[in-house]
This record gives sequence, structure tokens and C-alpha cells, in this order.
Amino acid sequence: MITHWWSPQLNALLGSLVVAAGAWLAWDSFSPWGILFVAAGVAGLLIWQGRTIGLVWAWATLFLGLESLAWPIVTMVQIHSLTTEPTDEQMGAILSAALTGLFSAVFWITFAYGLFKRDRQPVADAASDIPASQPAPSSGRSRKNR
Repeated sequence: MITHWWSPQLNALLGSLVVAAGAWLAWDSFSPWGILFVAAGVAGLLIWQGRTIGLVWAWATLFLGLESLAWPIVTMVQIHSLTTEPTDEQMGAILSAALTGLFSAVFWITFAYGLFKRDRQPVADAASDIPASQPAPSSGRSRKNR
């Protein structure tokens, strides 16, 4: 597989767009300049930390998990700033954000952990895993008894 020098950088830009879209969904009151600032900041961090494509996406999914974890908190603060006594509809929105945000955060953080763990494993050839000098395993019974 041929990789180019710009592959991690291109994936960092794509990952920053994904994280910026997640921030826009979590905080629906972001201005376009705020989204651009988040995308630029995340792109810079992903280019700095992402030496490989796997690391770029590990960091991007970690950021998505942290955004998902912050989403219920942001929802509660926004509703609390509107009123001191939330209505049943607002309480339903808080419950929905808490359940969905927690499930999504666990998924994305676990996915990021798997990507980080996969990136730390050494790359080995598939052919080097099988020793050439070992004979094929037999069942232990002789051919006559079959």
C-alpha cells in the first residue's frame, strides 16, 4: 500500500470537520466563526499528534466521545438558564440528552481506546507468524485406525 506524506494531514482535516460537526450538533448556539475556530484548533492538534492515520482518527473519535459526554451538561445548563422550573418537555429533553450522550460517549471513547491500542501494537508480517519448520498438526490417531 502506497502512502503519501499528506495522508495523515488530509485525514486530520477530515477528522477536524467531523469533530466540528459534532460540536455544532452538541452546542447548537455556535456561530460559524466558533465552528471555524473549533475546526482549526482540532486540525492543528490532529496534525501535531497524528503521526499516522490511525492516530489521527483515534484522537478524532476521542474528541467526539468527549463532546458526547459534554452534550447533556450543555443541555442542562441551557435549560437552566431559560427557567428555574423546567417543564415536562424540557425534562424529557434533558433525559434524552443524558441517555443518548452517555451511550454515545461510551461508544466513541471505547472506539478511540481500541484505535490507540491498535496503533501501539507492532506491525508484523503475516508470513512471519507461522514457523516454516513445523509440520502440520495431526490428530494423534494413526491412519490405520481411521
